[in-house]
Amino acid sequence: MGTGRVREPQELKILRERIRKADTIGISGHINPDGDCIGSCLALCTYLRENYPDKTVDVFLEPVNKRFLFLKYASDIIHQETADQSGLKGIVYDVFFSLDCSETDRLGFALDYFNEASFRVCVDHHITNKGFGDLMFIRPGASSTAEILFTMMKYDRISHACAESLYLGIIHDTGVFRHTNTSRQTMETAGALLDKGVAQDRIIDETFYRKTYVQNQLLGRALMESILVMDGRVIFTVISRRDMAFYGVDKSDLDGVIDQLRVTEGVEVALLLTEKDDQLYKVSMRSNEYVDVSSIALSFGGGGHVRAAGCTVHGGFRDVINSITAQIEVQMKDLV
Repeated sequence: MGTGRVREPQELKILRERIRKADTIGISGHINPDGDCIGSCLALCTYLRENYPDKTVDVFLEPVNKRFLFLKYASDIIHQETADQSGLKGIVYDVFFSLDCSETDRLGFALDYFNEASFRVCVDHHITNKGFGDLMFIRPGASSTAEILFTMMKYDRISHACAESLYLGIIHDTGVFRHTNTSRQTMETAGALLDKGVAQDRIIDETFYRKTYVQNQLLGRALMESILVMDGRVIFTVISRRDMAFYGVDKSDLDGVIDQLRVTEGVEVALLLTEKDDQLYKVSMRSNEYVDVSSIALSFGGGGHVRAAGCTVHGGFRDVINSITAQIEVQMKDLV
């Protein structure tokens, strides 16, 4: 691995040497993996398997949505049940990568593999990441972890399959280049990946925009039952376990709901509450211009980015909304 520049950063030199000496390499990302997490893990797996064919490279993730299964090596992803049954439990990897994960607890069942590895590498772009592992590539200014990985790879060694995974990661964390984390570097990276033959229309349509009939029904219900508060500056909706069961969907079918709430006219912050258990809600947050939702998520044990973050909060949904909007109100007052 490396940037191909004349003066390669010392961290990359160390990493390349560790990879060269390794026999086994593990890769994982955060729980509830999104497009950037999945794309980054599979891009790195593809790059390593294709350029270091003598290495054993494994990817550990929770089950991913079927729309991502076209990516190379997606069918090789190891889930917890598979790991427990295959005898992998207890294996010590020579190198283990944590990708797109702001803290070790969010590695889920892969945490033990990461902790036991001989050498641990953290690659991430979350502003709430305080750093962990033996070697860290944390770039809060990057649009995505996929964008960071691109700078760590030699361009002439990035295959079409690897480029597809990197491109997917970038478009999902930038909202197809609409979010404020999209920079000139992001666009130049995307352009370089297109030169590898990436079919951008297929990836964008099939993994970002396309929805099933049931997903559209659930989205419609979520929008119909949404509520404006704080003089229309905050919008929220709640999706209960009963709703999920009624429509026969899982959490991956909620993609797009929060983004549709965010573009409501006059709204600064959008909140999506998904019931996980009695008195327990997963909260997704998006802001448009000035509210730092990552600081709010962090106060509840979560994390993320300035404009996109999430956390899990105990309490009834009214209590959860009141607790979060109180912090939003403080930030808004500070701006007056």
